[in-house]
Amino acid sequence: MTHEVVVKMQGIRKVFARVVANNNVDLEIRRGEVHGLIGENGAGKSTLMNILYGLHQPDEGSIEVDGNPVEIKSPLDAIKLGIGMVHQHFMLVRSMTVLENIILGNTPTKGGFIDKAKAKQKIEKIMDMYGLKIDLDSRVYQISVGQMQRVEIIKAIYRGAKVLILDEPTAVLTPLEIDELFVVIKEMAKQGCSIVFITHKLKEVMAVTDNITVMRRGVVTGFVKAEDTNTRQLASMMVGRDVVFQVEKTEATPENVVLELVNVNAINDRGLKCLKDVNIEIRKGEIVGIAGVEGNGQTELIEVITGMRPFQDGRIRLVGKDIKSLSIRERRDLGISHIPEDRLVIGVSKDCSIEENLIVLRYRDRDISINNFMQRKTIEDYCWNLIDRFDIKVASGKDPITFLSGGNMQKVIIARELDANPTLLVAGQPTRGVDVGAIEFIHTQLIAMRDEGVGILLVSSEIDEILSLSDRIYVLYEGEIAGNLVNENINEVELGLIMTGSIQKVAGTSP
Repeated sequence: MTHEVVVKMQGIRKVFARVVANNNVDLEIRRGEVHGLIGENGAGKSTLMNILYGLHQPDEGSIEVDGNPVEIKSPLDAIKLGIGMVHQHFMLVRSMTVLENIILGNTPTKGGFIDKAKAKQKIEKIMDMYGLKIDLDSRVYQISVGQMQRVEIIKAIYRGAKVLILDEPTAVLTPLEIDELFVVIKEMAKQGCSIVFITHKLKEVMAVTDNITVMRRGVVTGFVKAEDTNTRQLASMMVGRDVVFQVEKTEATPENVVLELVNVNAINDRGLKCLKDVNIEIRKGEIVGIAGVEGNGQTELIEVITGMRPFQDGRIRLVGKDIKSLSIRERRDLGISHIPEDRLVIGVSKDCSIEENLIVLRYRDRDISINNFMQRKTIEDYCWNLIDRFDIKVASGKDPITFLSGGNMQKVIIARELDANPTLLVAGQPTRGVDVGAIEFIHTQLIAMRDEGVGILLVSSEIDEILSLSDRIYVLYEGEIAGNLVNENINEVELGLIMTGSIQKVAGTSP
């Protein structure tokens, strides 16, 4: 197969207010290749692809598709040119069926009525060609996140996409779903489709891409073939310095019990038992990891501890106090901080500014609010102190939080929660969707909090993260504790076997 250039972007420049998102960027995408586009949060990757998809217009520069100069003023123009995009946050109507979502806006008709049979025939051909199996009659709210992503991919191909942009496609997928996605991507490339794979995860970009473009602060800092590079070199090009992948930490010296769960049982949103006689203990000055394939009760465990979900029976004690009847606010006042798994739905208020999101836990403090009047200068000084300490890339604290990249939004949440001086920090997927530099920074902050005596509950789908940060590890499998392990006694293979229920329950080692 000849790998001719299908998309050529030259001299692309885009400025938002005072922020230069893209500065004289060149990019070539070839037919039948998987092209990795990597960089730090805010490096300009998504902006560049939003320009290609017609969501933004470049201030300068040119775009060619199949050798012809084009102007892409809207996603409709992009779709007509054979360019599709699957966004990090899916654009699906949850109450509609899979079939209805795919044909929405491009519906075949017959005699004035929707020709579902014709649409179904075309979609089934696409599914067979690329190995994208899914039940077309299911409603979107009934399917998994990984299946929703498949719907988005099918929808783009159905509209004629020959170039497919995948923006952080693995951010919300389980390890099994990631493997399945990679099979689909490779098959699509084999069939002649060009894939732009935007990601922060260097292992993934090495596993699935052919060529890699690296961006930093709006410019291209490198172009390499995947076979000629490694994760360390890519990380250096991304952040402009060597990155420490292995977390450095001293041995924990845990003290008094901070959190105790005794025989806790809970029901999920489908009315099924999701936590079954769960017993967990976290001490001051230790990080306790919760490992497990997503969907085995981790989310509900976080919700039960933080007060977002009631539990049926059992006891939860925070610093010796029973908290079952306490509200979320009362639990926070007792010392719980929470980095949520879903930053957009739970972590931030999208209608508020960066400053307002940073002070949401402190708006009642006397220095922030006097006689119900917000102290603007105090708020500004406080927020800029956090912005500087946590290296949050912003133009103005008064900008909407939605102006930030995903990683910088995550840093806002972490800055707010860590500054609350917690006794217990519940960290749900703290590095999901952030770049290697930010991961290194977040890991350092969590270790520092542990060393200051905070008890930390870490829930992560990344086995590497669990193993490198945790002092002890509980494994959740089908809502039960399948292992209580001291980290030094466990390896990745054994942990994976316990997570999937492949070996029997492991006798716990008490702290």
